[in-house]
Amino acid sequence: MLFQYGTYVSSGQPMFTVDFTRQLNVSDDSEYDQYVQVRCELRYTPTLDLDALGSFESWFFHDADTDVGGWFAAMGERLGPLLDRRPAGIDLFEEPV
Repeated sequence: MLFQYGTYVSSGQPMFTVDFTRQLNVSDDSEYDQYVQVRCELRYTPTLDLDALGSFESWFFHDADTDVGGWFAAMGERLGPLLDRRPAGIDLFEEPV
């Protein structure tokens, strides 16, 4: 899983973007496995306090010695400045990896 944010220009204007990504292994009981990436992108109008957050990214791997609950809690703490805001846009993506 990937959690990342920052101010980026993707559609002509800068937006503060929060991105949640999950990679999934898709198997059809044959020798062929494929990976799919599912992303949720939340975009906010940039403000001084959001710009002050800078950019950040953190990966979580299930085979690492990290607790997923602790990782989610730490990522949730980073979302504090967004709790009372509505995103200007939301996009969902499914992409082969």
